[in-house]
Amino acid sequence: MTQEKSNGKGRTRNYATVVYPESAPQNWQEILAEQFVQAFISPLHDKDINPTGEIKKEHYHVILMFDSVKTKEQAEEVFQKINGVGCEVIQSIRGYARYLCHLDNPEKHQYEPQNVRSLCGADYSTTIGLVTDKYKAISEMIDFCEDSDIVSYSDLLKYCRTDRFDWFRVLCDNGTIVIKEYLKSRAWTQGRSTYSNDRK
Repeated sequence: MTQEKSNGKGRTRNYATVVYPESAPQNWQEILAEQFVQAFISPLHDKDINPTGEIKKEHYHVILMFDSVKTKEQAEEVFQKINGVGCEVIQSIRGYARYLCHLDNPEKHQYEPQNVRSLCGADYSTTIGLVTDKYKAISEMIDFCEDSDIVSYSDLLKYCRTDRFDWFRVLCDNGTIVIKEYLKSRAWTQGRSTYSNDRK
């Protein structure tokens, strides 16, 4: 056991806190950005419900991701500047980042990932990414193409770039081959159906 851990001063890189708008400085997000530490700020949690059925007090979840290990006291110094409540050591950065929107808690209100604010170069989409998310996105794109009668890959790509950036990332990373083959096959099937109807 290291001397640090035996003294209760174990270090890690990632910490979390909760910020209540009513008690935080008005410009608390700017104050946090000025610390030049990578961070995620959740959407405003204004629809969370207590076990008794009452709506919880509005709050934000905040994650700090240091470049090197820090003590809890060092993380608390940053959180104190924004009146954060508590300082939690994060065991799984992906798991906690996904919790910012309740992505793995379907019984809780679902917040939009695109409303997470990323500071100082933090990449939320990459942090929360799972293989199953890619499959889900591809499935959603297929349904969208069916519903919107899309057969052009360029039309889909342009739509994703402006309206569904989560799909756009999947296409840019490694989802293009599947979608292009699907659209090509869909266009061929439609063309064959049209030809068959013309022959009747």
